[in-house]
Amino acid sequence: MRENSQPITAPRLWLVMMRSHHALRRMAEQSIVNTGLCLTDFAALEALLHKGPLPISGIKDKVLLASGSMTAAIDRLEKRGLVVRKFTARDRRARIVELTRAGKQVAEACFEKHARDLEAVMSVLSAKQKRQMYASLKQVGQLAAQSFDGGAAAVEKLSRDRRTRDF
Repeated sequence: MRENSQPITAPRLWLVMMRSHHALRRMAEQSIVNTGLCLTDFAALEALLHKGPLPISGIKDKVLLASGSMTAAIDRLEKRGLVVRKFTARDRRARIVELTRAGKQVAEACFEKHARDLEAVMSVLSAKQKRQMYASLKQVGQLAAQSFDGGAAAVEKLSRDRRTRDF
């Protein structure tokens, strides 16, 4: 691959990031489908595996799905015997969703397969490149979120402060 001497402008970088995201998303979605689960069921199992028992609203917030979609996913998982809904001692109106033993086994196996698929595609990067990419994307994402939420003045100040620091 030939190195291009043109400067990498923000719009050009954004385009590469979007194309990469699109390709990675398609690969990740196929990886999940290959586990035998749909995306919402996988996301719910993964949240419960890594966060422990949660109310449906807590799962919904972790995986960023509409409450109707999350309820349907929990219904499907419950029918398959992978999760159970339990009342809490503190509030009998609230119900917590937790993995069954079979659910934990399925979640661990599916997540492990999915993680291997992601590791394979990311293997083109060294550990140092992964750390740099992680830090850079996090920094850009935080600035973008603040610019959207906090207004242009806050963004300009943050951007100015970052330009004066050594990384």
